[in-house]
Amino acid sequence: MRIAVVHGPNLNLLGTREPEVYGTATLRDVSREIAALAEALEVEIVEFQSNSEGKILDFLAEVRDTAAGVVINPAGLGHTSVALLDGLLGISRPFVEVHLSNPASREAFRRHSMIAPAAVGTVAGFGVDSYLSGLRCLHNHLLRQRHE
Repeated sequence: MRIAVVHGPNLNLLGTREPEVYGTATLRDVSREIAALAEALEVEIVEFQSNSEGKILDFLAEVRDTAAGVVINPAGLGHTSVALLDGLLGISRPFVEVHLSNPASREAFRRHSMIAPAAVGTVAGFGVDSYLSGLRCLHNHLLRQRHE
C-alpha cells in the first residue's frame, strides 16, 4: 500500500518557525518519524513539500494512480483554497487532514477548513503525533475499505 504525505506552505521552516506554536521538530524529524511508522505498518510513503499551491496540485495529480490515500497538512492553504479542495476531490482518494497546532484554538480565520468537510477525518494539535495518528487512521480506513 502506498500513501502520499503532503506538507504545505512554510512547513519547510519547521524547527525555527514559531517554535512556541509548531514545536522544535524539523520537517526532516517529521519525515523520519513518518518513515519509521510506515515501516511498522508495511506502507510505502511518498512525501512532498511545497510552498506553491500549483506544485501541490501537480503532485496530487501525479500520485492519483499510485497512492491509495493522502495525509495532508495543507497549512494556510486549508483555510483558503478551493483549488486544493478540488484537487483532492479530483484524485478520488481518501485523505486525512493534519495540523501540528490546533487551528480551533488560534485566530478566527484559522478555524475554518475548506478541505475538512471532504476529508475522512482531521487530526490537529498534537505536533508530530498529528501526522502519525493521521497515517495510522488512514491506513486502518484503507484496510477496512479493502475488506468491504
